[in-house]
Amino acid sequence: MKILHTADLHLGRQFMGLSLEEDHEVILDQILETLVVESADVLVIAGDVFDRASPPNSSIRQFNRFLKRLSEETDTAVVMISGNHDSGDRIEAMSVFSTASRVLVRGIADAVETPLVLRDEHGEIAFSALPFSYEYAAREVFRDESISTPADVIAAQIAAAKGQVPEGARWVVVAHAFVAGGAVGEAERALTRVGGIETVPADVFEGADYVALGHLHKPQEVGARHVRYSGAPLAFGFDEAGSEKSMTVVDLKADGVDIHTVPFRPIRQVHSLTGAFAELLAGTPSEDFIQAILTDEVPLIDPMKRLRAIYPNACHLAYARQARAPETKAFGTGRAAVTPIEMVGEFIKVVRGRETDANETAIVADKLHDAASGEEQT
Repeated sequence: MKILHTADLHLGRQFMGLSLEEDHEVILDQILETLVVESADVLVIAGDVFDRASPPNSSIRQFNRFLKRLSEETDTAVVMISGNHDSGDRIEAMSVFSTASRVLVRGIADAVETPLVLRDEHGEIAFSALPFSYEYAAREVFRDESISTPADVIAAQIAAAKGQVPEGARWVVVAHAFVAGGAVGEAERALTRVGGIETVPADVFEGADYVALGHLHKPQEVGARHVRYSGAPLAFGFDEAGSEKSMTVVDLKADGVDIHTVPFRPIRQVHSLTGAFAELLAGTPSEDFIQAILTDEVPLIDPMKRLRAIYPNACHLAYARQARAPETKAFGTGRAAVTPIEMVGEFIKVVRGRETDANETAIVADKLHDAASGEEQT
């Protein structure tokens, strides 16, 4: 059986104030194209379908069109879960319109993790879809007050799922979690609690033939070859400049798996350009998202406006000599400003007399993301 594994679409997300709706439309087309080319039997979407719990209506319509085309143009089965950015209720509601024999959509954790069971020439394959759940919700669902970490949540879900897998069936687990050992980028919203970022040990998935993960945006295996993040289809930060995004194709054999990736072909890449202002102005025009790092020693008058004549989607400007304090320009404002994260960091430094650590920065980034999302929804 052949599985196409993707995750972290983040429909509705923007890149530093610039819409990604057209970029996402192309990515969704490429997923459909790959399903046909690879003759995939199952599409797995491992969470973070949307970028926030209340996504723009245009993003909801965009995904609905994708699902409609999926059902009309392919015979592919679908397994989909909610991630930490999604509304579990919204994702769960999509299951009402699905065909139980070919679709498993899970948005809310359940004490009875009933799998989708499919067959191929080698026998049965059980797909367990484990939606993202916070500890307080899992304690209620599983009637277990000892659940206090994301690892506890996943362990409870796995225990419930194992009991429903038919004897002799191969087992595919779909989950959205931060598995220990995974490489983290700037764009992921940390699964943060008081006390730091919580991780899930890879061995909690023992017994699964393939584990399709979501949450981390870099394609990677964690702990074992069959425990894998597909990664996000688009780059969402300049730390991902030059990285290749891909879908994971899994050929589930009678014993073991064959895995290969299919690159996404985004219409706009993410690039960081370093050089003198005059050199950048003489560069090749590009519609890509551009971060310009100027090596000029003397500050220039409104360089971003002039750069955008060559790079319309330039959205970040910094001077190499001031690497400690980059200038970020909100698209269309024409005014330089310190980023919100840096501003909060400087405030904490003044109050506490020390720099923020990685965990504190992650918490600040998460809260600022929530605040920004709230403003966009009003």
